[in-house]
Amino acid sequence: MSDKELEALKQKKLRELQKRMASQEQKKDQIDNHKILETIFQERAWEVFNTARAQFPGEIVKVEQLLVNLTQAGEISKMDGEQLYALLRKIGLPVRLNTTISYLSHGKTESLSEKIKEKTKQR
Repeated sequence: MSDKELEALKQKKLRELQKRMASQEQKKDQIDNHKILETIFQERAWEVFNTARAQFPGEIVKVEQLLVNLTQAGEISKMDGEQLYALLRKIGLPVRLNTTISYLSHGKTESLSEKIKEKTKQR
């Protein structure tokens, strides 16, 4: 092998190693952030957060880091799903959550959509 080929091979290996190390650091940061958010998220906050992440992946990374920083600074001690939803709406992220309306009828919980379908079939 010539010196140029050897040097090119070394550079290629170095780039691969740097990429691998960067991805490991990113995974470690995500795990650390997840643990910190677990300490403040209550009730349905994870449901709202994960839905927002699916709808706005780029923006939610910034929000996640902001929440982690505020938690570490002692500014936030707990946050439930409603508070997180309100925060996301306030900063311009209209998260669409799947909602259902259920009611209790004759000892059985029914979805309102099922009841409407039932009524329309009878007519």
